[in-house]
Amino acid sequence: MIFVRGAALMMALLVGCTDILNEKPRAIYTPEYFKTENGVYGGLTGMYAHLRYIFGNAYFYNSTLTGTDEATWGASGAGSGFQIFDLSGASPITPSNSDASNLWSNAFPNINTANGVIENATPVGISEALISEARFFRAFDYFMLVQTFGGVPLDLGAGELKFNTSVSRTSVRNTVPEVYTRAIFPDLRLAVDNLPVTARVKGAVTKTTARLFLAKAYLTYGWWLENPNSIPTFPEAERIDPDGHNAQWYFQQAYDVATAAINDPGPYGLMDTYYDVNLGENDRNKEMLLYADHTETSELYNGSSLTYGSGGDADNFAVWMLTWAYPNITASKTDWSAPQTVNPVQREAAQGLGRPWVRMAPPHGIFKNTFADKTNDSRYDGTFATVYRGNWPKAGVANAFLYNANNMQVTPGEPILTFLDEDPATAVDYSNAVYKSSVGAGVLPGRADYVVAPSGVSRLIYPGLWKLGTYRTDNGTGLGQPNAASTRPFNITKFSEFYFIAAEAVVKGAAATAGQSAYDLINVIRARAGKWRWDNNGNVAKVEDNSAAMVAATPAIIDIDYILAERSREYFGEGYRWYDLTRTQKWQDVAASYTICGPGVGDHTPTTVTRNIEKYHYLRPIPQSQLDNMNMTQDQKDAYQNPGYRTTD
Repeated sequence: MIFVRGAALMMALLVGCTDILNEKPRAIYTPEYFKTENGVYGGLTGMYAHLRYIFGNAYFYNSTLTGTDEATWGASGAGSGFQIFDLSGASPITPSNSDASNLWSNAFPNINTANGVIENATPVGISEALISEARFFRAFDYFMLVQTFGGVPLDLGAGELKFNTSVSRTSVRNTVPEVYTRAIFPDLRLAVDNLPVTARVKGAVTKTTARLFLAKAYLTYGWWLENPNSIPTFPEAERIDPDGHNAQWYFQQAYDVATAAINDPGPYGLMDTYYDVNLGENDRNKEMLLYADHTETSELYNGSSLTYGSGGDADNFAVWMLTWAYPNITASKTDWSAPQTVNPVQREAAQGLGRPWVRMAPPHGIFKNTFADKTNDSRYDGTFATVYRGNWPKAGVANAFLYNANNMQVTPGEPILTFLDEDPATAVDYSNAVYKSSVGAGVLPGRADYVVAPSGVSRLIYPGLWKLGTYRTDNGTGLGQPNAASTRPFNITKFSEFYFIAAEAVVKGAAATAGQSAYDLINVIRARAGKWRWDNNGNVAKVEDNSAAMVAATPAIIDIDYILAERSREYFGEGYRWYDLTRTQKWQDVAASYTICGPGVGDHTPTTVTRNIEKYHYLRPIPQSQLDNMNMTQDQKDAYQNPGYRTTD
């Protein structure tokens, strides 16, 4: 069967961290190759490498966020796939323009690699622990695929879960229950049983990693069986488990597996503060269970250029999409009566800055509802860049100070533009009648920095995504390499998610043990969110423990809506949201409309937009490239395609 790249695997064996493997790239894998130790290690290296072609890729990232309550299209995303995925315009998502196709084209070749390792490694004495890494990745890819597209093929051309080396131009999609019960659950159970507690090398999968995805798969399948809002599935299948279990059984399994990992975490656990989870210098910390790795020390092992990212292949450039054009801010070398303008905030390879593409923007609800508590809860400060400070000396501009808002002087390191936490009592003056801001920001009396209130956030100007921002150690005293893709690992899942999975399972009816109710579990996360050690946007130390206030504000009864809100506070912008909303069938409830200001400079008039979210959108279309590669009639291709995306629809 052809899946874009063909039956034989085409995967460069690259990893971000050379502690994992130093393996030469290989173009084609054969059964004989997998019957050697080098072959198994080579195949495994390719499995880790394939993650970076999916996670950190901005177009797949678009399919996970745009159209949810976390993101809409940004000023530079108008008329593109970013606006299409928002489901608020005339252009529909189609098999040809769907950015979810990136997952399809990269997952199936990796599944075939895993098939080759699993099928051929045992006869040559390869340990089950190593083979279970391949089992994990096969299950992981199938889990991503079944959530995204519905039922997908288990037979790639040589038989179900068999390694395929010949071109096949036919395909049959298995049902959702078949994918879960024949591939995902068996592989993950074996991985839990046989993977080590401690990773064999940094970044390798472990028993805890497998437990996370097994618990999440149980939870997701339980929802699928229950199907509370009658969302259609494809291929059509009864909501009956082949193994005879009901949804409640799977919710209980999700809870049991998740709490087992919480109670026996091995080398993993929660970081002390939310800030430290996402601080660049803390990358690959104990909370990170799986990530697509990168490095600033080698282009070979980074998988992309260290100086200029093109926005494709293995580039980690997702964060560019939610970065606005802050380098367009202007100040003056002289006073504003005779301005000599200069850009006081230069593009820099720093975590709060980076490269701006302005393709996506967060709606007002994120700032007013999701992150309503910006005082006790550290997660707003640990998620967004809201203060843009002067760095012009790094670009060779010698002025000791510049004139900024209200004709007031600013020095390097001081705020040039600030996104306010709340709408102020005194209305922001956005007229730009005297102190002109090239980005359309406003002024408040007595402030030297330009300001934007939450109600003034627009598709053009909005807080940046600090948590995923650029971090490098080779900038020296200059601006570094801000045009390169991020060399940070892209985090795929964290230990903290065990608490959310277990809590959600309890809400769905799982029996909880003493001290680990939904309320207890959520409060572990909320208590941590109340602990500060640094005011990120204030750029000052802040040792403060608001855990008691955070716990006191937690409702006594936890429901799905509250869990979803907490998940967004914890994982905003990390690519979880579309999967969270489709799993719980809450997408239409949560994201059917949003408010934001327009894409023009100085546009600060809030507009409410309605999305046309249909039930068929809960599955993404099978990519057109897949259909084009199959020897089928158009009627057969339509039968293969998900409903709503067919030529006859």
